[in-house]
Amino acid sequence: MARMAQVSKTAVTRIIQSKDDSGPAKKNRDEYRKAKELEEARKAGSEAAAVDEDGKDINPHIPQYISDAPWYLDPKGPTLKHQRQQEEKIRKFSAITEWYNRGVDKTKVATKYRKGACENCGAMTHKKKDCLDRPRKIGAKFTGANFSADEFNQPTLSHDWEMKRDRWNGYDAREYKEVIDEHKKLEEARKEVRKAAVAEKAAPEEDGGESSSESEDEDKYVDDMDMVGTKVDAAERYTVRNLRIREDTAKYLRNLDPNSAHYDPKTRSMRKNPYEGTGKGAEEVDYAGDNFLRITGATVDHAKSTMFAWEAARKGLDVHMLAEPTKLEALKSEFEKKKTEFTSDVSKSILDKYGGQEHLEAPPRELIFAQTEEYVEYSRHGKLIKGVESKVVRSQYEEDRLIGNHTSVWGSWWSEGRWGYKCCHSTMKQSYCTGDSGKKISNASLTLPPPNSDKKDGNSSDEDDDEEEDEPPKTLVEIHQDQRSKTEKTSKKKNKKKKKKMKKKSKKGKKEESSSSSSSSSSSSSESEDEEEVRKKKVAEALKKLERENAEAERLSRMDERKRPYNSMVDSKAPTEEEMEAYALKRQRSDDPMAAFLTKK
Repeated sequence: MARMAQVSKTAVTRIIQSKDDSGPAKKNRDEYRKAKELEEARKAGSEAAAVDEDGKDINPHIPQYISDAPWYLDPKGPTLKHQRQQEEKIRKFSAITEWYNRGVDKTKVATKYRKGACENCGAMTHKKKDCLDRPRKIGAKFTGANFSADEFNQPTLSHDWEMKRDRWNGYDAREYKEVIDEHKKLEEARKEVRKAAVAEKAAPEEDGGESSSESEDEDKYVDDMDMVGTKVDAAERYTVRNLRIREDTAKYLRNLDPNSAHYDPKTRSMRKNPYEGTGKGAEEVDYAGDNFLRITGATVDHAKSTMFAWEAARKGLDVHMLAEPTKLEALKSEFEKKKTEFTSDVSKSILDKYGGQEHLEAPPRELIFAQTEEYVEYSRHGKLIKGVESKVVRSQYEEDRLIGNHTSVWGSWWSEGRWGYKCCHSTMKQSYCTGDSGKKISNASLTLPPPNSDKKDGNSSDEDDDEEEDEPPKTLVEIHQDQRSKTEKTSKKKNKKKKKKMKKKSKKGKKEESSSSSSSSSSSSSESEDEEEVRKKKVAEALKKLERENAEAERLSRMDERKRPYNSMVDSKAPTEEEMEAYALKRQRSDDPMAAFLTKK
């Protein structure tokens, strides 16, 4: 078997110092066996553990690759020093007193001027230009007296990331000792007051002998115990300021919603309002976030003064917020005074020029919003029982304003495509109301006879009158239908008569032409009638053509656009007079209440 090469763990310097080139002594079989047995005994606990240079025990269960030190450290025995942090790599920080040691050491004051010292005060830690003492008429360099003490030289520290963000940087626990001492004095005074109160209570009960036992066992009861932050008397318990107040609600417990204001446990700050989104305003809660406290009190005035200083410096005025606060306040007050005077002068000049001062003088608030102290009582159905009902103004315009003695507004009545007043059936706007007489006149002027008029032949009997009286009044639609049917009947009769006349004229032929010279007046009238008949025929043909075109256009509009023929809805001819008249007859108005009735067939 090939033997493993033995590595020497002896430092080279020690070998050179020993002047022995033979190298480290090798262990024989017996020494190796004894070392192995000693190691097993230490692991079993029968032998004491090995001790290092510092007198500390070495755990025998530590692996060999950890316990063996490298050769360049030159270990002289078992040790774990190489596993600890090396002294040259340990970062050394300055103490609080070294870093924040301010002031001067008055125990060591110079008696003569030293070269390189301040010419004004004689201190070695600064120059004349950096001296904070009052400038002397003759400096300490020339007087040789009244030397100032040297300031403490602060060490130059490397301000790394952690050092800049240290919360307790510069904290001195000795300063807080004063607060603790003050609270201890308050606690002792409170105990004295408590003892005096207990003695007063126990005085009337000396004969009974029970007060002493009660005072001895008072700590058994929670209500009588001396609790931190509370008064002694349980009947009149109230909180007082102490070191630890358990009654105060923590900021992070004000709103348990995880999406509410963020709480920073490191700085113990909650900048936003925890009650935001809960319906409570900042004025209704006792805590509205740290940012809300920062914008209250004199902070707002300070911010306004800072803004004024910036604006003034931007416009060339030499003023600073911190360097010259008195000058800034004087300028600010003068500026605000002039601003108010300028605003009042401008408004006054405008009112003097154009007037309107009476509109600025508003009436009392009670009159504006119709508020009054009068008592009004209503029933459960909304009926007024007691008092006068107040008028509610719903619009800036006047309501129920009627002119011309009318009892209804314009547009409350409609007849034959015209609007009018319902009270008198007058279709003329701004007219004077005539009442029921106006209604009778307007009904008589219609094409239909009045409902109470007699028949044209004069042979109406009493039975017919009774029937007419029993019939209910017709509506506007029924009257319109009757009128339309009568006009159609009369137009058909006229057309028949005209056709008969035309036939007779065609039979006569040339005989009528010869006799036309003698009767010129009769012929002119017949020609005018013929022209009227022709025009009516053309209008009827134009109406039929328009209906066909409308039907065709409707059919094409329902068709698919891809199947619709080209130029299907284009007509290049100019319309005639008859076609224009037919279009006017067929035209429908959307505001006509009879439009829906006329479209029915």
